[in-house]
Amino acid sequence: MPDYDDLAARIQALTHDETDEVALMATLACEIHHSDERFDWTGFYRVTAPELLKIGPYQGGHGCLVIPFSRGVCGAAARTRQVQLVPDVDAFPGHIACASSTRSELVIPVIGGGERLIGVLDIDSDQPDAFTRDDADRLQEILDATFGRD
Repeated sequence: MPDYDDLAARIQALTHDETDEVALMATLACEIHHSDERFDWTGFYRVTAPELLKIGPYQGGHGCLVIPFSRGVCGAAARTRQVQLVPDVDAFPGHIACASSTRSELVIPVIGGGERLIGVLDIDSDQPDAFTRDDADRLQEILDATFGRD
């Protein structure tokens, strides 16, 4: 498990005074991805049109380019604005297999000022049941601090 206090401090130092959302996403994707061996793919899907996510900055192999809110784990997180903690992606109805190696997934909505949905942070693991509620809570804190959620 990453040292989330150290990760949060490092991200805050790297992103201090940055307001560009893509620059913030790129920095977070890199820092989060390299903080833990469980994280096989780490990236953002951005809201680019009503009910539509498109791939943003990421680390790892290729991801899906477009995900409608109606499909997959990322779509569920965007649609419900709730964390999706999936211990077995094969058991998730409508899971989109962007990579055949993915066994478990954590997707966290990214909410900015005014409660605007910016996108989702998607973390995949090639290990089953790789993520905990603590992972979700600590990463949510980092996202809220970085993207200025009210």
